[in-house]
Amino acid sequence: MRLILNGKKANQDPVRQGILVQRHHGPIEVRVTWEGDDVARLVAEAIQEGCPRLVAGGGDGTVNELVSALMAHPRERRPQLAILPLGTANDFATACAIPTEVEAALALARDGQSRPVDVASANERYFINVASGGFGARVTATTPVALKNFLGGGAYTLNGLLQALKFEPYEGQLLTPNGPLENRILVGAVCNGRQAGGGQPLAPMACIDDGLLDFVGLSAFTPQDLPQVLKELESPAPDNHFVTWMQLPWAEYQADDPMPMNLDGEPIHASRIRFQVHPGAVNLVLPPDCPCAGGG
Repeated sequence: MRLILNGKKANQDPVRQGILVQRHHGPIEVRVTWEGDDVARLVAEAIQEGCPRLVAGGGDGTVNELVSALMAHPRERRPQLAILPLGTANDFATACAIPTEVEAALALARDGQSRPVDVASANERYFINVASGGFGARVTATTPVALKNFLGGGAYTLNGLLQALKFEPYEGQLLTPNGPLENRILVGAVCNGRQAGGGQPLAPMACIDDGLLDFVGLSAFTPQDLPQVLKELESPAPDNHFVTWMQLPWAEYQADDPMPMNLDGEPIHASRIRFQVHPGAVNLVLPPDCPCAGGG
């Protein structure tokens, strides 16, 4: 088992102690990142050396980097992937019920069973959790720290709604297997996982191994509509007026003006984005009770 560890986390005492403890149960090789292309290089080296299982040590961005690096290689050559959550939010790992305590996460990474899970793409880039677009891509950066700490994940919803009341929506078209949809979108999310933004549930029914992506959109609304918007946020549905939800294998968004988007926290700008699911693309180590896999 080889741990690819985000260099910013390498000197944390719990990480070092957890690795030392787990080495009593079996070998753990450690590779530490330093600069931009290190993850792709380290994944390629692991594949060349026949490493059967990699561990992503870091936050959602590190997991995204390893998944993207794995997708650059043929399916049959990709090692299994486990996660050691070391980020601030760890949205994907949390939704999968992967332990956040270092020793427990490493024990699962060592002994846990892997299963095929889906990976999503936006044009030529990959993500495993959530792509968020519209003003929602700016909420994380603009939410005051004190509000985040006081309200937790709910801060993103509250701050987002307040911004939405004075934000110009994005005009665009979503092409789907069921036909085109025209809309004025404030927030759009394409979800393989269930949550983002520090614990904010976006697609509570999403499964990471069902061969589908969950598309959730918040349309433009007025202050008078806020009670209905809040109600629909609790239960997104295809026939909602403001908060709609669809499960699709692909969809393509196109607009005259690029919509700002984040892929697992990494920015992307494009006026035409094709979202596609890649079923069973990566073998991911998960706990037996993972709530968003196996039809959970």
